[in-house]
Amino acid sequence: MSIDRLDWDTLRVFRVVAELSSMSAAAGRLGESPPTISRKIDDLEASLQTQVFLRSTRGVVLTEAGKRVLRYVEGMAEAAEALRRATEPPGAAVSGAITLCTSDGLGPYWIAPRLSHFHREHPKVRIRMMVSDEPADVHAEGNDISISFGEHRQPDTIAHKLGVQHYVGFASKSYLAEAGTPANLHEYHKHRCILHSSYANQVERSAPRMSEYRRMVDFAFITNSGTAIVETCARSGGIGILPSYMSRLDPRLVPLELPELAPVKFWITYTERVRRLPQGRLLIDWIRQLFELPEAIWFDDEFVHPLEYDKKVQELRPGTQASLRES
Repeated sequence: MSIDRLDWDTLRVFRVVAELSSMSAAAGRLGESPPTISRKIDDLEASLQTQVFLRSTRGVVLTEAGKRVLRYVEGMAEAAEALRRATEPPGAAVSGAITLCTSDGLGPYWIAPRLSHFHREHPKVRIRMMVSDEPADVHAEGNDISISFGEHRQPDTIAHKLGVQHYVGFASKSYLAEAGTPANLHEYHKHRCILHSSYANQVERSAPRMSEYRRMVDFAFITNSGTAIVETCARSGGIGILPSYMSRLDPRLVPLELPELAPVKFWITYTERVRRLPQGRLLIDWIRQLFELPEAIWFDDEFVHPLEYDKKVQELRPGTQASLRES
């Protein structure tokens, strides 16, 4: 096949379809009709003389050949981005896309509510947040930055500890009025308890004490959705095992006056390639600073009970109350 037959616009369309796993979704993003997108993929397959997607009513999936094509197209996109940066005028706003992979808690509940601050300073940077129970491989296509539990030790991977997530029990006022309050950690087994499936995996690796309680407690509800836990707990469904900072986010949740169940460390990881991208470097630095803010005392090594939070922040970081109310 002659290289002259390859068209960058067609390759760009292929890249978007691969990212979204849907020709209809790609058409919506690119402002074209689904038949036009389908025709361009047909043209690409004809030029390459190979099938790049398996198509079904549920969407499209890359073939092995398609995965190889995507690796080259990603490299071409990076080269095009480097060319754009090299020729743009000094002081131009950073632009470009970056993918952030996170767990169900930190991403949606701590980072996403603060992204408006990032975008006010960097309006041309597009962030794609992917939420999963499993830690992302930052060497795989489409995974630029990962925030996950457990330190990564892969070659050519840069990792920084962001903090410690402390797990405590929460319940609604109505549930505690009906079922009573556990006097100590050993009384959890008397209650309906709610657990996130990924928390179970995290504490197995990092908190042996929590493993003991898991064996003692017959959890009434286990799910991979933080929202499901919060809503069930807030509506008298039982005692939810949640990160300590949730007490700041939902006034319906009452923290139990008991010690933490588990402290679990978490890291930000990325590759040198992503660090060299201006949008990658901006997002990495912003996330690291996010966990150094006064209100991020939740993530210190030392556990701060939700009921002691305001007092502790004032003791350690005077004059921060205004920023806490605004966050």
